[in-house]
Amino acid sequence: MQLYNTLSAEERARLIDEAGKQRLTLSFYAYTNLPDPKKFRDELFIAWNGLDALGRIYVAHEGINAQMSIPADHFEAFRDTLEVYDFMRGIRLNVAVEQDDHSFLKLTIKVRNKIVADGLNDDSFDVTNKGIHLKAQEFNNLLADPNTIVVDFRNHYESEVGHFEGAITPDVETFRESLPIINEQLQDFKEDKNLLMYCTGGIRCEKASAYFKHQGFKNVFQLEGGIIEYARQIKEENIESKFIGKNFVFDHRLGERITDDIVSQCHQCGKPCDNHTNCFNDACHLLFIQCDECKETMENCCSVECQETIHLPLVEQLKLRKGLQVGNKIFKKGKSEALKFKMSGDLPNKPLAKAHTNNIRQKIAVKKTLIGNAEHYYTKSKIAQFLVENGTLSVGDKVLISGPTTGEQEFTITEIFANGGSCETAREGDQITFEIPFRIRLSDKLYKIL
Repeated sequence: MQLYNTLSAEERARLIDEAGKQRLTLSFYAYTNLPDPKKFRDELFIAWNGLDALGRIYVAHEGINAQMSIPADHFEAFRDTLEVYDFMRGIRLNVAVEQDDHSFLKLTIKVRNKIVADGLNDDSFDVTNKGIHLKAQEFNNLLADPNTIVVDFRNHYESEVGHFEGAITPDVETFRESLPIINEQLQDFKEDKNLLMYCTGGIRCEKASAYFKHQGFKNVFQLEGGIIEYARQIKEENIESKFIGKNFVFDHRLGERITDDIVSQCHQCGKPCDNHTNCFNDACHLLFIQCDECKETMENCCSVECQETIHLPLVEQLKLRKGLQVGNKIFKKGKSEALKFKMSGDLPNKPLAKAHTNNIRQKIAVKKTLIGNAEHYYTKSKIAQFLVENGTLSVGDKVLISGPTTGEQEFTITEIFANGGSCETAREGDQITFEIPFRIRLSDKLYKIL
């Protein structure tokens, strides 16, 4: 039996669209003692693959850390697969407030040394002696106490787009970096201050709270379920949000809006903005904040150098990348001297602007079939380039272009160029271009309306 993915992300996206089922994005974690992580990993893959569950999951001797997407109608069956294991019975599943059917497009379960890279020697302290868990209203109450210090245990690119009011936001790129920095910074407050901590889903605080109690902090508290669960509770219980902005998430969405406050800036022009972009240059893929205007001007690139590179012939680009370690940098790089308006460390508590969320992400309820994916947008000529990966597309067809930033836009094809020449019908494998009345992005999908 194959215990790994056999479909590409593009093929999986097409199957999801054809199925037409709502999917749920969720996360969970559990610490335990797993004697055989590899066996556990294989059992999970067999069970979850049969439920069309997708996601990125890490298992280790110390437990499991999972971010996933599952069909909504398989939710209870999925929960049943967890109940098989004693340490996951009754486990809390953090369900996202904003849903995206394409949040994950593969089922990846990896065996790691740890489920979170914290750099700690777990044998040196009691990892079960954790801080007190607080629900949303309890967290707000303690946050208002002048005797409280609140600490964000996420990385700079996460806290920059959203954080709790008054939080210490370390200028770090990894969780392991933040622990000694915070420990040293708060040495004088061990006895008499409330140490209030939070992270995305709660897992980092599970270990951090025990570590700081071991370091001598007397009053340690943590947000139960992290920002994800906090967002759900404030919405369901009509509680005032003390978190401002977006919660950065590690899937296709790159962010889940908690309030309409924008607390960060476009890293290139300084305009209020909190939308992350991956640099289009395959030798870079820097994760940075970019407004729509800079996206158009810079063609999804972080610098002039990268913009010039993407216009070189592919052979030349490959030569430039030869020998470079360019894989999986999206969350590791984070900073560049080319980004003049990058903010880290001491972040503002007052919003710079308000987000307009009325219709940009509105779904258009139409019957459609996925045709292909965006490859490029030629700004000056307003020409879009797509790769046809399924079916055919003809002049006169009505199409829908959909993406996280683009929203959903309908229009009718009046002219098509396939592989450089004019044609009436484009087929699978064709690289097509056509004039379009709006800007597209690399995350956009092209559908034919049936």
